[in-house]
Amino acid sequence: MLDLTDWPRPAQPWLGVFTDIDDTLTTAGAITADALQALADLKAAGLLVVPITGRPAGWSEAFASRWPVDAIVAENGAVGLLHPAGQALRKLYQQDANTRASNFARMQQVLAQIEHQVPGAKRSQDSLGRETDIAIDHGEFTHLPQTAIDSVVRCMQSAGMTATVSSIHINGWWGEHSKLTGARWILRELWGRDLSAEIDRWVYVGDSGNDQVMFAHFPHSVGVANIRRFEAQLTHPPRYITPSERGAGFAEMARHLLAQRA
Repeated sequence: MLDLTDWPRPAQPWLGVFTDIDDTLTTAGAITADALQALADLKAAGLLVVPITGRPAGWSEAFASRWPVDAIVAENGAVGLLHPAGQALRKLYQQDANTRASNFARMQQVLAQIEHQVPGAKRSQDSLGRETDIAIDHGEFTHLPQTAIDSVVRCMQSAGMTATVSSIHINGWWGEHSKLTGARWILRELWGRDLSAEIDRWVYVGDSGNDQVMFAHFPHSVGVANIRRFEAQLTHPPRYITPSERGAGFAEMARHLLAQRA
């Protein structure tokens, strides 16, 4: 991982920033003032700003309404939220209603099975807001050892689910969506843009293993410094790393990016 000072100016102007939320924008569970200002500064510079998170749609609605962002993609790419000025909150889905309903019932069975089989495993406290996935808490309010985390992942995968591990949760779902497909989808749906054709004009910022699909595909990928605790587990690390952790690191990234436009 290279220092931000090694990050060259882009060949063409930046178009926007995708970013994880937990432990990337937030510090100790809350967005920091410097990270919030960084979001506003990026938008003021004319960039699209889209947080993309494993958090549930219900949890993300308030932030789509209050933060200076263009949209939020929740539940690892499954749900899009946007709140245009003066209009009601809009919610978009990658899966149709029948698929969501069928999957939801089956997911509750898997969730209960995991809690029964894996010692210490508990569903995340934001589970009531989830529509398309399940989450086991391993680092927010409950702390699981790596052996238990690995057991939860195996349970999800044995049920045919995609499983990812963020800095706080283990998420599982059925479907082809991911943070990457969610990013492609939201750009196409809302702005008619093709991410694959212009990916070198976008930045992705994250902090953990569930950001690897984005790190692998974005040539301009940035990890905030706390990603170093997952470094040994990363097959695809970010290309650049900030000096500081969490929200302070995101603010450093934003300042560097905007200085490249000067």
